[in-house]
Amino acid sequence: MKRIKLMEQLKDLEQKARLLRKWCLLSTTEAGSGHPTSCLSAADLATVLFDRHFTCDLSNPLNLYNDRLVLSKGHAAPLLYALYSLAGAYPPEELKTLRRFGSRFEGHPTPKFPFAEAATGSLGQGLSVGAGLALVAKRQGLPFKTFVLTGDGELAEGQVWEAANFAAHEGLDNLVALLDINRLAQSSDTMFGHQVDQYVRRFSAFGFEVISLDGHDLRPIDEALDWATKNDNGKPTVIVAKTFKGKGVSFIENKGGWHGKALSREELEKALAELGPVDDSLRFHLKPPAASLLAECPGCQTDLEGAFEKGKEYATREVFGQALVQLGEKNKDLYTLDADVKNSTFTENFKNNFPARFVECYIAEQNMVSVAAGLSRLGKVPFVATFAAFLTRAADQIRMARVSEANIKFIGSHVGVSIGEDGPSQMGLEDIALFGALPGSVVLQPADAASTVKLVGQMAAHTGITYMRTLRPKTPLLYGPEDTFPIGGSKVLRQSAGDLLTVAASGITVFEALKAAEALEKEQIAIRVVDCYSIHPLDEETLKRCLQETEKKLLITVEDHFEHGGLGDFVASALAGEGAQVVKMAVKEISQSGTKDQLLEAAGISAARIVAKVKEFTSSRVHELTS
Repeated sequence: MKRIKLMEQLKDLEQKARLLRKWCLLSTTEAGSGHPTSCLSAADLATVLFDRHFTCDLSNPLNLYNDRLVLSKGHAAPLLYALYSLAGAYPPEELKTLRRFGSRFEGHPTPKFPFAEAATGSLGQGLSVGAGLALVAKRQGLPFKTFVLTGDGELAEGQVWEAANFAAHEGLDNLVALLDINRLAQSSDTMFGHQVDQYVRRFSAFGFEVISLDGHDLRPIDEALDWATKNDNGKPTVIVAKTFKGKGVSFIENKGGWHGKALSREELEKALAELGPVDDSLRFHLKPPAASLLAECPGCQTDLEGAFEKGKEYATREVFGQALVQLGEKNKDLYTLDADVKNSTFTENFKNNFPARFVECYIAEQNMVSVAAGLSRLGKVPFVATFAAFLTRAADQIRMARVSEANIKFIGSHVGVSIGEDGPSQMGLEDIALFGALPGSVVLQPADAASTVKLVGQMAAHTGITYMRTLRPKTPLLYGPEDTFPIGGSKVLRQSAGDLLTVAASGITVFEALKAAEALEKEQIAIRVVDCYSIHPLDEETLKRCLQETEKKLLITVEDHFEHGGLGDFVASALAGEGAQVVKMAVKEISQSGTKDQLLEAAGISAARIVAKVKEFTSSRVHELTS
C-alpha cells in the first residue's frame, strides 16, 4: 500500500515538474528572451521543494513563519515566477507578461515581485542573503527554513565562500543550499563541469552537511529535503544536484550555445510536443505556516542627547558608537554588523550591550552587506560598519541592496586624508561617489559630536540606503543639544552682511574653513561658512540664498574626498542654473603617510590653502582697501 502511494506521489510530482517546464518555456518564448534552459535544469528540485516541503502564506509574503526561497541564480527568474503562479499566487496566464515594461515579472527578480527575498542576478550573492534570513530565525527562535537555489557558474565567486564560512560559523542548520550543477555556463563549461565531487569536498571542508544526488531523480530529492528540513545539528545543509541544462527537451538538453536564448515559436511547439500532455489544472500544495506574524519595524527613537563638554574634542566615529547603544536600547529591531574593526568603528559598544543583535562578519565585507539585505527583508534595521575604504570592495553588493529596496544604514569610518599615518590604502576618498550615485540614497557627514548623535537617529528613522562618514581625528564641539539636523539640511556657521563669498565644507574641512575665515577676517575679508552635513540630498535653498546675499556669485567647496563624485559635484549640479561659479577644492592625488595637518596641506584643502584660494578672487578689493 505504501509503495502504491509513493508511486502515485512521484507520478504527481513528475506531472507538476512538466507543467513547470511548460510555463518556463511559454513565458520566455512569449517574451522573446530569457533563460529557459537554466530554468529547466532546476525544475525538478523546485517542484519537490514547493510541493512537499515549503511553508508559505501566499496572502502575506512577509509572514515571519513563511519559509524563504532565495533565487541566487536570478536569470532563472521565470522558474521562480512559475512556482508561485502554480501555487496559486496569480493566474499562470499572467506569466506571459514576462519582461514587459510594467510587468511584475522582470528579467531578474526585484521587489516588484513580492515573493522575491532580494533582487538577484548579480551572481554569487544569494547565499549571503539567505544567511541573513536564516540568522534572524536562529537569533529569534523562529521556525522557518531558508532555501537558496544557486547555479554552479556562480560558485566561482568568492562571496559564496565568504557566505559558506559565515553560515557554518553561525551554526545555521536552518539554511539549505540547493546547487544546480548543470555544467554549462554562459560562454563555456563551468570551472568543474559535472565533477560534483569537487563541490562536495569544498562544502564539506566549510562545515556543511552535504548530500549529493541526481537532480532529476524525484525520490532522492524528496528524501534529501525531508532530512534537511529536520536537521538541527548545528550545520547548514547543501544538496549538490547533478543536473542537465535544458532538461526535458532533447534538442537543447545538455547542449552549449543555448544560454539566455528563448525558443522560437516553432521550437516551442516542438518542445511542448516532446514534454507530452500536461494537466494544466495541477497546482503546488504549499504547507500553511503555523502562525501569522507580520515583519514590522517599530518607530525609530531619535530623541538622543549627547553629554558633551565645551572645550573638549571628540572623534565622530567614537560618538557614533555611543549613539548606537542609546538607539539600540529603544529599538529592539536594530542590528549591527561589523567586519573585524569594531574597536575602530566603536560598534563594540553595541556588542557589549546587545550581543544577540550584534553580528561579527569578520573580514568579508561583501558577505556582510548581503547578510544585512537579508536582515532588512525581515524588518530589521541593520547598521553596517567598517572603514569607508573597505566598503568600496562591496560596491556591487551595495548596488544590489539598493535594487532590493533594502533598509540598510552604512557607516564608513576613517574617511579622507585626515586619518594620517596609516597611508592611502586606508583612506576612504571615493565613498561619497559610491553612495551618492544611488537614486534616493542619503549621504551624511557630521563634523562634531552633537551633530553625529542627532544624525545617527535620523539614519535609523529614515527608510532606505543611508551612509554616514565618520572621522578618525577628534574635533571640537560646534553645536549644542538644542540644534537639529534634518536630512537635507545644512548649518550656516559664519555670516555677515558684507560676505564676499561662501565656502561650503563637510566633516574635517568645516574646521579648516572656520580657521580660514578667522585668518581672512584679520585682513578685512569676510566669508560665509556653511556646514553641508547632508551631502545628498543637499540643502540647495540655503546655498542659493548664500549666492544671493554675498558680493560674488561664487561658492567654494572644500572636502576630504577625491575631486569627482563628492560634495563639489553635488553643489555644482544644484547651482547649475543659478549663473554661479563653483570652485572645487578636493583631493586630486594619491596621498601618503603623514600627520593630519601635513596631509590636509599636501592635498590642498587646509585652512591656508582656503585662504589662498579666496584671495585669488579678492586681489582688486584688497588693493582698494589698502591704498
